[in-house]
Amino acid sequence: MLITGSKSMKQAAVRLLRAHRPLARKHKPLLPPLQLYRRILREHKSLPLPQRELGDQYVKNEFRLHRETTNPLYIVGFLASWQDYLHMITKGDWVEGTLSAQVLEKMSPEQVGQLYELMKETEGLRKDGQQD
Repeated sequence: MLITGSKSMKQAAVRLLRAHRPLARKHKPLLPPLQLYRRILREHKSLPLPQRELGDQYVKNEFRLHRETTNPLYIVGFLASWQDYLHMITKGDWVEGTLSAQVLEKMSPEQVGQLYELMKETEGLRKDGQQD
């Protein structure tokens, strides 16, 4: 599995999860990385096939890229963002999801570029689905 070999992220996440105060978040306490990863992929099974394939690939890449991260603040942000994503797809909010201007302003140029590429990919999937 992608995350099992990542001791640094795993150890840091365990420390942070133990110190995490559930009252600080609207949602449940943060899930450990491997559990969160598995739940996201499991939840993707309910998505239409094109979105599932794109989502699975994206999740796997992101968790793989960040598995050696040791910065505790970054790990908490990473896990919190992915847990928010999990709640969003679980409730079905992904269909008409929007991105606020405030969130967009906080993104780095690389993140904006990545988001633009993702948008182009999803528009291509939407057009292909309408032609069938």
